[in-house]
Amino acid sequence: MDITVLLGVILGFGMMIYGIISGSGDFATFINIPSVIITVGGAISSAITANKKNVVFGIVKVIMNAIKEPKIDYVGTLRTLVSFSEKARREGLLSLEANLEEIQDPFLKKAVQLVVDGTEPEVLRSMMEIEIEMATAEMMDQKGFFDSLGTFGPAFGMIGTLVGLIQMLKSLNNPETLGPSMAVALITTLYGSILANIVGLPVAEKIAKRAADLELARRMILEGVLSIQAGENPRVLEEKLKSYLPSAEKAKYEAQVQGAGA
Repeated sequence: MDITVLLGVILGFGMMIYGIISGSGDFATFINIPSVIITVGGAISSAITANKKNVVFGIVKVIMNAIKEPKIDYVGTLRTLVSFSEKARREGLLSLEANLEEIQDPFLKKAVQLVVDGTEPEVLRSMMEIEIEMATAEMMDQKGFFDSLGTFGPAFGMIGTLVGLIQMLKSLNNPETLGPSMAVALITTLYGSILANIVGLPVAEKIAKRAADLELARRMILEGVLSIQAGENPRVLEEKLKSYLPSAEKAKYEAQVQGAGA
């Protein structure tokens, strides 16, 4: 589970509630069920309209994926690819078949299986790039649902405000109700901003960054497998794939290599 998603949302709501309580002390003023229905319900309904059927009907999975951090083991993957390269140079590509069962990453497993099966490099690259593109597109679809909440939340907040103002204008002959009516009208705008800036847009941004990280990791795997298939020197392969590592992961890898060689 990605604790930063939950931490950010909880802190966002917490800071907002603290600001309300410390400012006015009357938290009940900021609770209005019709405004919640207009803003949150309206944003969700438009998000349903705007997004693909599989995303909408799989919304529980989408939400769980949003708070679940995908495991990307750059260092372990690089070490595996280097070891496969060394083995393939010694014993041939077919020797990698014995390692297939121990591979946990489905993408790496499929790529190695294609190498063992004798797939042409151009065909292998094409097939695995399609896998990368499809996986990225799926995550972008999930991102799109939260983008929709970030887009439609403020819009429905404004719609709710307009509804409240219309109701307020109907009672202009009663000055005592103008202040409370205006406050209720503005609450929907507040709710829309909260939905967009605490939930919708931040979660969408998180998913986009995860998609970029996963794509980078898979492209590193693809490049490594193609290099193994081409019979490149393991040292050359290692240096080439290290360029894919984020700086922290690269330092971690080099520390492990130095520790193993000591």
